Amino acid sequence: MAHDPQTAQRGVRTVVVDLVVAILIFLLGALVVYDSYRLGSGWSSDGPQAGYFPFYIGMLVCITGVIVSVQAILQLPKDKQVFVQPGQLKDVLVILLPSTLYVLGVQYIGIYISSAVFIGLFMRLVGKYTWLRSAAVGAGVSVISFLLFEIWFTIPLPKGPLETMMGY
Repeated sequence: MAHDPQTAQRGVRTVVVDLVVAILIFLLGALVVYDSYRLGSGWSSDGPQAGYFPFYIGMLVCITGVIVSVQAILQLPKDKQVFVQPGQLKDVLVILLPSTLYVLGVQYIGIYISSAVFIGLFMRLVGKYTWLRSAAVGAGVSVISFLLFEIWFTIPLPKGPLETMMGY
């Protein structure tokens, strides 16, 4: 009995990822089509309405999503190739989850505090640096960024309660 190493691997199959991404792409296109239609996707007496071009771009995105979905469905019984194995997925999540929390943090506590926490924790937990070095670098980068953007170049970036208390 021949043993195919590809079928012996565990993990998420490539064709399943293709199908999920195709469905998400279709849904994104459908959202663009819906909103463009709501804005006006036709041609008026003075030219195209606001949603005219986005409507057709959204339609192309939807068509592409359908084509890739059909291709994935046809390949589903045959394609056993593994997209990501459980160990590899863990490595991706180590980056993805903290990065997602960082983006959310920017919305609620501002970019400077979020950056200090993100850099410090990432250095400590992933890079295995000492707590002191991690905190110093995280705080240092945020202070330098604050001085550079807010003071010297006067480019406002998202701020949180701490910066508001400081008068920025």
